[in-house]
Amino acid sequence: MARAKSTTIGFVGLGHMGGNMAARLLAAGYEVYGEARTRENAQHLVDQGLRWRDTPREVAESADTVCTSIPDDGVLEAVGSGPDGILEGLAPEKIWVDLSTVSPRVSREMAGRVRARGAIMLDAPVSGSVPQVQSGTLTIMVGGDEEAYGRVEPVLRVLGTPTRIGENGQGLALKLAINISLAVQMLAFSEGLLLAERDGVDRKRASDVMTQSAIGSPMLKLRVPLVLDLPQEAWFDVGLMRKDIRLALAMAGDLGIRLPSTGAAAEMLDRAVELGYERSDIASLFEVLARTNDARPGGP
Repeated sequence: MARAKSTTIGFVGLGHMGGNMAARLLAAGYEVYGEARTRENAQHLVDQGLRWRDTPREVAESADTVCTSIPDDGVLEAVGSGPDGILEGLAPEKIWVDLSTVSPRVSREMAGRVRARGAIMLDAPVSGSVPQVQSGTLTIMVGGDEEAYGRVEPVLRVLGTPTRIGENGQGLALKLAINISLAVQMLAFSEGLLLAERDGVDRKRASDVMTQSAIGSPMLKLRVPLVLDLPQEAWFDVGLMRKDIRLALAMAGDLGIRLPSTGAAAEMLDRAVELGYERSDIASLFEVLARTNDARPGGP
């Protein structure tokens, strides 16, 4: 990686995604300040040069650009607000880049509060999982001020390929559109695989041929090994996908449109949570579908 310019980065939320993003920025030569729920979970990053701060406010005070990677609307509000929140640490001209997938409405509201302090907020949700973070090949959709986007684009290019989509919230709208397809593809593939297997076709042979066919998207090709041997550590878990699909359905309701396949995916994700798969990768939808069919009256 090329050596970074003098921009200092703050990072709040150092989980699977955020921690790997922070690691890439450190490797690129950026000065990175960070905060997470516990320092113990981020110690490997501190060992790599991360400068620890105890609160989101301290992170924002320390850095030119503050990045967040958090799970949902509630955590966005928690890290942004209050005496120790990011808002209290922002100064004019600072930029907050939220890499999370949250509600466009909530993100726009937070962006308004940021503007009131003379700073700028961009929503920059990412498409991709841990392997794409580690390889720097995320797709990053950015909503917000064009000039601010130009300032942070070099930082985002360390993580992947950024594109400014439009105004605040529109990066998130496009991310939800993409995640609809991820969920529906995973469910449709699982249905097809189950159909073939229950007729006696070998599961691996069926999945190999299916991914070599016209339906073999990059996402499916990456996840087929997970379908065949579900890992303990998820790349993208059912709980997060369920949250994103609910956000998409809520947005569709606000816009007055129907999303029938999204609704079907939502039902199966609800079922996955009921069966205990909330922290499993979305590849577990195959197992969920199989178990649901076995439990039906007259099922195998």
